[in-house]
Amino acid sequence: MAEPLFNWLTTRGAGILLHPTSLPGDTGIGTLGQQARRFVDFLADVGMKYWQVCPLGPTGYGDSPYQCFSAFAGNPYLIDLDDLKQEGLLQEADVMPLRNLPAEHVDYGAQWHSRWMVLHQAFANFAKTASGAEQEAFRNFRTSNADWLEAYTLFMAIKGLFESRSWLEWPKPFRRYRAAQKREEIAQLTDQISAHAFYQFKFFQQWESLKAYANERRILIFGDIPIFVAMDSADVWRRPSLFQMDPELLPTGVAGVPPDYFSADGQLWGNPLYAWENHAKNQFAWWCARLQKSFELYDVVRIDHFRGFDQYCRIPPNATNAREYSWLPGPGLPLFEVVRERFPNAKLVAEDLGIITDSVRDLMRRAGLPGMKVLQFAFEGATEYLPHNTIPNSVLYPGTHDNDTSWGWFGQQPEGVKKYLSDYLQNDTQDVPWSLIHAGYASSSRIFIAPFQDYLGLGSEARMNRPGQPTGNWKWRYQPAQLDRLWGERGALLKDFARLYER
Repeated sequence: MAEPLFNWLTTRGAGILLHPTSLPGDTGIGTLGQQARRFVDFLADVGMKYWQVCPLGPTGYGDSPYQCFSAFAGNPYLIDLDDLKQEGLLQEADVMPLRNLPAEHVDYGAQWHSRWMVLHQAFANFAKTASGAEQEAFRNFRTSNADWLEAYTLFMAIKGLFESRSWLEWPKPFRRYRAAQKREEIAQLTDQISAHAFYQFKFFQQWESLKAYANERRILIFGDIPIFVAMDSADVWRRPSLFQMDPELLPTGVAGVPPDYFSADGQLWGNPLYAWENHAKNQFAWWCARLQKSFELYDVVRIDHFRGFDQYCRIPPNATNAREYSWLPGPGLPLFEVVRERFPNAKLVAEDLGIITDSVRDLMRRAGLPGMKVLQFAFEGATEYLPHNTIPNSVLYPGTHDNDTSWGWFGQQPEGVKKYLSDYLQNDTQDVPWSLIHAGYASSSRIFIAPFQDYLGLGSEARMNRPGQPTGNWKWRYQPAQLDRLWGERGALLKDFARLYER
């Protein structure tokens, strides 16, 4: 039997799943500033090794980090405005429109209406007052990232010109990237194009600083990329030949999953499907570029919906649900052979939840990637996910961003599941989240990660996402006092868990 392509997960560790938008702060959304560093300090102090985040790209309708305007860009909402104040790019009066936004959840509508004006003010001040060295750093950033940044900034500027509509609804001359570049209207968008480049410049500056801060404290950033990109994205607009589009630039099929645990109608994601034969012709160059950017952002990269590399679900483009579908072959092992050649030290994790076939299991085995296990599913009947059954080369969770919190899940279970959980854990389920955390630390899986909501003991009100529900997700945030309380009351216990279970 051939050796797997990758075999990187050789040590044990634990961590927390928390998207940066959920951090506290007083501009209406979590950012990459001081509160992010305090969270890193907590992770390091209690003996953890991983901070897992959802994708960091710029979000569109529905605010999902799994539906972004670019597979390469960062989310400008995450730029810390107080850091920009310290740089002299903003005054307190500029930031005031955001100071009174809710602290306990994200109001994305208010962010959309107010934050862009604040960010543009920072750009205008940078253009007027930045030193020669700072201007040169900005120019160098634009040059070194030109392969994706030029298309992305033009895409965003044109989107602003047409009232944020999808590029599929733009006037025909703008729907093709090369033709759009030559339009005389583009000359009027120079300021907006530069502004969007500046937002990326500041995002990556702040993220690189935060990542360095975490790595210095031996915390690894565990990132996430969706297998698919959004239909309304610079990626599809610039390179439609890499996707299943007809000559009129309309999709011939879209992505999703059939009816499953999460939805009786399946999940109609609507993402364009890859034209895998065109990717293979150029040695998967676009995928390698995407992974290169991901490895700059993260120490470990989870690929969402790994099954799509073996077989992907094709849904008719005009479908209203995912009940009508067909399975078609994905790129399989050849993609990962190219990735192994380009990135021999890549640390990849496969999201392999849901209905998994023998061919998917074989692809994972040959690739050597760790898969995922979920304790909630284990006690509902997927016994291979029970702590004593998990394999070392895996990542174990009580639940993911798509699941309810542990308390929320437990409250919805029938008595049989509750009794099974109580019998297995040998307690009376007085503190379900911490019982599952304890079991996860003790499990065979080399990585154990729990959502921060479970460490805080929160219920369904803190759920991050409800699959199949297009709006109203990704809003939850914690408050500084909650972290302080957890740190004070459970910090020593977490240190003991890390020591006892060699994490």
